[in-house]
Amino acid sequence: MTSKIISERMRFKIGGDPENVLERLWSIGGDSGWYYATNLWKIRGWLERLTGGIGFRKGRRNATELIKGDQIDFWRVETADKKNKYLKLKAEMSLPGIVFLHWKINQDELIQTVEFIPNGWKGKAYWILVRPFHYWIFYNMGRRLVK
Repeated sequence: MTSKIISERMRFKIGGDPENVLERLWSIGGDSGWYYATNLWKIRGWLERLTGGIGFRKGRRNATELIKGDQIDFWRVETADKKNKYLKLKAEMSLPGIVFLHWKINQDELIQTVEFIPNGWKGKAYWILVRPFHYWIFYNMGRRLVK
């Protein structure tokens, strides 16, 4: 049984050209890395592989373009709307729930949202344990995206 959606929204002021941030966002993962703690993402993928999951499938179909269904390491593109500056990824790693990562660029601001739909009490416990760590990683990733 799934539970209520848990959401973390972060806002980052874009100091330069929003189009540069959009290009960085459309290049995330693969050879570009995740702009923060890429090695930790790789370790997470290694642990994933040890437990029978997909692991960190390094790579992308294209280095700078995204379409729905594209693979980015252990994420899958749900929505890639470059015109409206919106990207949504779904985690494919083994988790006690479902994770989405969204980015939206509005004029001089990047809005990054991490959404977790826990699967029962195990999912809620997981989120409580990893939330501070995830916040640190996603916060710094967002900061680096807007630099």
